[in-house]
Amino acid sequence: MSLPPLVSPADDLTVDEVRRYSRHLIIPDVGKTGQRRLKNAKVLVVGAGGLGSPALLYLAAAGVGTLGIVDFDVVDESNLQRQIIHGQSDVGRPKAVSAKESINELNPLVNVVLHQERLDSDNAMQIFADYDLIVDGTDNFATRYLVNDACVLLGKPYVWGSIYRFDGQASVFWAEHGPCYRCLYPEPPPPGMVPSCAEGGVLGVLCATIGSIQVNEAIKVITGIGEPMVGRLMVYDALEMSFRSVKVRKDPECPVCGKNPTITELIDYEEFCGVVSEDAAQAAAGSTISARELKAMLDDGDNIFLVDVREPNEYEIVSIPGATLIPKGEFLSGAALERLPQDKRIVLHCKSGMRSAECLAVVQNAGFSDAVHVGGGVLAWISQVDPSLPGY
Repeated sequence: MSLPPLVSPADDLTVDEVRRYSRHLIIPDVGKTGQRRLKNAKVLVVGAGGLGSPALLYLAAAGVGTLGIVDFDVVDESNLQRQIIHGQSDVGRPKAVSAKESINELNPLVNVVLHQERLDSDNAMQIFADYDLIVDGTDNFATRYLVNDACVLLGKPYVWGSIYRFDGQASVFWAEHGPCYRCLYPEPPPPGMVPSCAEGGVLGVLCATIGSIQVNEAIKVITGIGEPMVGRLMVYDALEMSFRSVKVRKDPECPVCGKNPTITELIDYEEFCGVVSEDAAQAAAGSTISARELKAMLDDGDNIFLVDVREPNEYEIVSIPGATLIPKGEFLSGAALERLPQDKRIVLHCKSGMRSAECLAVVQNAGFSDAVHVGGGVLAWISQVDPSLPGY
């Protein structure tokens, strides 16, 4: 559906702006008025990572007058495969600062505002209030629900995107004109059910595809041209090179944008989504060892059976010496239990500790009461025991 322009036009364009944006100005649908709307727009991008990188660059190139960046992370070498706004010299630097410098180099006419803090229920409303539109480049469910609820409560549209391996999704959520994110996904998936990009991987170029689609939608909403994807979900398969559109209807019983909303203020989204299941949390509470403790066990020749619950391709990248690979899926199906020795203490680990905590609950429930898992997983082993190993 066509929607009215979100932003009123700025007073005028300078000579430099006319030169810079001339290819926009000669498009009849955009023209000088549309470019003045972009100049007057204030867009906040949540995350300067995989989706945020192309989104920020193309928003800046398009002439969005004010760009806000929310990001508290630092650039890691593993980011550079997809986060194209950063370079090798930025490793270890704050992503927000690195992104701002890249934007300034691309288009010094853009005003960049940094919010170098973790977005949470305490600051989201205040940060969002100063912007016309939010672009969501996050990779976790807790922040997605937070962004959605804050935008609904403030009456702001937001452009959402999601990526995983070879698959991407995008939509525009604007409760005033259509459904919100909760209408599409009323409940988060069970903890540990959907791997993050850090666990499951993502094709780097997929970020460019979905990020540029997000910017395309943002431009349409700001200028009032075309038909934004309000009420539609775009699904992209990079392997088949296919796009399909799915209708999303507004849920009249939605707890935040429905007829009788029960969510009238921001909640605890970590608790709502859950990092790990309740069983896993209980199992790990008294059964977590450090990487250094594992090293001591191995050095002392303790009678342990060390199990790596990651996927085979992760095991090929890096592994803890002596670990036996039994992927998490085999624990969830119960098949792994037959491979565990009864006369040894079971020690589980994964990449960061999330998946091994889920497997620990299964193992303890099966009678291996003294089983433990390694907090921080392989990453902790690398940082605490053997920094020569590659992280990922």
